[in-house]
Amino acid sequence: MKRLINQYNSWHIVKRNINTASNSSTRVIGVDLGTTNSAVAYIPNGNTCPQIIENDIGGRTTPSIVGYTISNNNNNNDFNKVLVGELAKRQQLVNSKNTFYATKRLIGKKTQDIPSTELSNLQYKTTATSDTVHETNDQDIDLVLSNGEKITPFQVGAEILKYLKDCSSKYLNENINKAVITVPAYFNDSQRQATKQAGVLAGLKVLRVVNEPTAAALAFGLNNKENGIIAVYDLGGGTFDISILDIENGVFEVRATNGDTHLGGEDFDNILIDYALEKFLEGSFNGKLSMEELRENKELMQRIKDGCEQAKIALSHVTETTIDIPFAVNNKHLKLKITEEELDIMTLHLIKKTLQLVKKCLKDADLEPEDVDQVIFVGGMTRMPRIRKEVGKLFPETVKLNTSVNPDETVALGAAIQGGVLSGEIQNVLLLDVTPLTLGIETYGGVFSPLIPRNTTVPIKKTEIFSTGVDGQTGVDIRVFQGERGMVKDNKLIGDLKLSGIPALPKGVPQIHVTFDIDADGIINVSASEKSSGKTKSITVIANSGLTEEEVSKMIQEANEKREQDSIIKTNVEILTKADIMISDTEASFEKYKSSLVKVDSGDQYKKILMELQKLRKLIDEYKLANEKNDIKKLLSIERDYLKESTDQVQHKSLKLFQHASKLQKQGN
Repeated sequence: MKRLINQYNSWHIVKRNINTASNSSTRVIGVDLGTTNSAVAYIPNGNTCPQIIENDIGGRTTPSIVGYTISNNNNNNDFNKVLVGELAKRQQLVNSKNTFYATKRLIGKKTQDIPSTELSNLQYKTTATSDTVHETNDQDIDLVLSNGEKITPFQVGAEILKYLKDCSSKYLNENINKAVITVPAYFNDSQRQATKQAGVLAGLKVLRVVNEPTAAALAFGLNNKENGIIAVYDLGGGTFDISILDIENGVFEVRATNGDTHLGGEDFDNILIDYALEKFLEGSFNGKLSMEELRENKELMQRIKDGCEQAKIALSHVTETTIDIPFAVNNKHLKLKITEEELDIMTLHLIKKTLQLVKKCLKDADLEPEDVDQVIFVGGMTRMPRIRKEVGKLFPETVKLNTSVNPDETVALGAAIQGGVLSGEIQNVLLLDVTPLTLGIETYGGVFSPLIPRNTTVPIKKTEIFSTGVDGQTGVDIRVFQGERGMVKDNKLIGDLKLSGIPALPKGVPQIHVTFDIDADGIINVSASEKSSGKTKSITVIANSGLTEEEVSKMIQEANEKREQDSIIKTNVEILTKADIMISDTEASFEKYKSSLVKVDSGDQYKKILMELQKLRKLIDEYKLANEKNDIKKLLSIERDYLKESTDQVQHKSLKLFQHASKLQKQGN
């Protein structure tokens, strides 16, 4: 038996609560929550063919962009309106600091998971926040508004989902509150959980999380009654996925999946942006302006980003186009011709990267390129001719390259089909998906011990027996990881489970049964039990960067009414904390040099400052107690200006007293 590592750490276990809210509609919508654009679909009554739901302005897709307009009334910053989709995109140029796009690439991620160059290319501000679920050095990513407020990427996702939910309810004239949501096949557990939480925050009961290429295969296979081996090449705005499925008589079995959650259209855009900036500097400024100065101009960068994205899209249909930004900087115009061939050369390394992942996926599925019957292109980037050409080179001529599906809509259609299966509207369809990454635990010496290999069909339940690593060990810390490396330090920690009360026996004697149970969403449940004592512990792994479902429910209820109050309390407590530190330092110095101060102080300055110090300490302690008891009324009543001024004055007077005392002591020597 493998031996578990024998020490505890300070991680907290978060249990999952099941949402039992009643539902007013049996219909299940399918949502493709995309990096660049999102779409939603449904199964019409008496029909098995899914249809796209148009948004409130008639669009079949919705830009995955959320904008916050901020007002400044009575010197009290607050949100005025939340704009989603096309409305958010229209005001992005003039409100770039409060307009958030491509947040799907950040959802469920830690700062160390995101390349620094990717964050620097964003036109809005991000910051790192200490992990609130586990005491580690990992830091969550927050998005920062211009008034200093912080929101999370999954909250932005929730705004998009809520908009799509409301559009669906209006379109179908029903109160829609159930959904199947798609995610990239290579999303890890944290990203899947964060996506589900976004759905819950939007008021949706998320019945299933489905991999995007699998959803695309569902839409294709069901509509075309196709059987055979299908490779789904999915290159969207932010992510790349490749999945290989075996479709036979309504059974969709995923053989293997691979991908990269930081490879997509945004990366193609950034390469074109860099090229445009370099040419602009060369032709207009002759070294008098730096690249950094251009990048600091957020309005300019947003205009260039829009122009480059439009040029990239145009070059999928024409061989030459122009990036035209009039009056870009100092009345100088950015006008740059770009050809399809130039774009192909600049981005070929990104295309080659996708092909390497395709080869790995074929190997994992134990297939050769000639074993594949069809390749389906999904995602807006697959309209790029060079991508189709390079993929075609990888497969023999006998393999059909299918471009008949709508790359922007087919994932949502497939999600709707899975929703129809779950609601009973569609019969005789079975989806067998796989887990994208190997799952296991840490064993003695920091070794990663896999329990469920990647590309294992889910749902699945598997148990292995472990034991203690030292004599007399009465507890074990079971740390759950995802990854493909041999040592846990190279993989991703996704959860922690403590099992105590084990009988004090020689090492290797106790039998500890560790069970991994993965549901159809790819969500992981882990339990551990010790045979002789009967002790059992279990967790559902919760996304490190998100919230528990209980916290999400609470957040839904209090978000609007508590926003202003929370902002005031946060500021008050920050000032209180600073005052407490400053006064504590002064008190410590007074105590340390008490005898010297009394001896050299000819007047009553020492006693006067000490009385002021004690009075201020009493006030600070009252507020600290209120904070500990969560006394909202008391916390809101903190006189910030008085507290800050009083603290500064006491500190200033104390400093002068110390200087005077020091001077007298030196004179006495």
